[in-house]
Amino acid sequence: MSTRSEHLASWVSRLVQIPSVNPLHAGPRAGEVGEARLARSLAQWFADMGADSVELVDVVEGRPNVYGIWEGTSDRWVVLDVHTDTVTVEHCTGDPFDGRIADGRVYGRGAVDTKASLGVMLAVLERARGEGRRPVPNLVVVGSISEEAGGLLGARGFREWAERRGLRPDEVIVAEPTMCEPIHGHKGGASLEIEVKGLASHSANPHLGQNAITGAAALVLALDAENRRLQTLTPATEVGNGTLTVTLVRGGTGGNVVPDSCTITVGRRIAPGENNAEVVSQLKELVERECPLPVEFVRTHVGAPAFYRSPDSELVRRLAGWAGTQPAVAAYGTNALRYEGFADEMVVFGPGSIDNAHTAVEYVEIAQLELCADVFTEWLGLGS
Repeated sequence: MSTRSEHLASWVSRLVQIPSVNPLHAGPRAGEVGEARLARSLAQWFADMGADSVELVDVVEGRPNVYGIWEGTSDRWVVLDVHTDTVTVEHCTGDPFDGRIADGRVYGRGAVDTKASLGVMLAVLERARGEGRRPVPNLVVVGSISEEAGGLLGARGFREWAERRGLRPDEVIVAEPTMCEPIHGHKGGASLEIEVKGLASHSANPHLGQNAITGAAALVLALDAENRRLQTLTPATEVGNGTLTVTLVRGGTGGNVVPDSCTITVGRRIAPGENNAEVVSQLKELVERECPLPVEFVRTHVGAPAFYRSPDSELVRRLAGWAGTQPAVAAYGTNALRYEGFADEMVVFGPGSIDNAHTAVEYVEIAQLELCADVFTEWLGLGS
């Protein structure tokens, strides 16, 4: 392994060894839950690497975003947003935080999603510091909380922080594992929690009751039919059509009681060109029309619209050119959903494959770290 490869891999390994499991994914193996320890370490490293300003700002009590600012030699502003939380480790094989380096890979929870991007940026900035060089654009590196669960609170917090300072970035890279393909679009999302209201009775006399689970079953079938209808539409972009999925069903109080309540949770992925409020309104109309029993909307989350940029946009083309990859779209969501209208240009980008994220054995290929380092070096004007 070359010295450069060792440098990149060691930074990612160091980050993996700091547990930062999202509190909503806590479990016996999670260690110190939350992003705070990692954020404090990042703040110190940012300062060591010559950041002109470093801030730790609680988004939720005890869960801070961390912001490092490097003043460049131009008037342009670029942002790298890397979420610091990871998913659960309860299903992981072996020590999820060992940061093992072997077989041309770095292993451990967060290795690819998405401490890889953060480790690469730290390595690039450390090398620049050692050479007495600074980024050409003004750079903000953001470590944001709560991407994996909890509503993208860190991204929302960063946007509010930046807007209070009058900072409008020229370019934002949202770090995710994309195999160094610039992702220029993915779906948004909305959701409903619906209670179907029935009437309890003894199960020996079901005719005296109104079975809420049976009513919910009819509604689930109607929602499934709506999802199939959505797939027959002509998509507006290469991101594809919206989707509709029932993800949770809860109901019943006993084996001999006709249930008087059943709650279902419905997720709606929003395609580019769809309006979230209109989609949610139409979905509610469908629920009320198709459910044979009364319903109550327990929770309505209008959510965020889809993220989409032209594959011909300048930032997308430059990243693809530096990486030798092609623009693409993604099936998953990212912090980009909180940045609509915030920056002139935005893209989702980073090393490694999403296929290796959230798995029992998570890893990132060191070759991907090297490619990402080349791209970040060019993006910051630090190339030779």
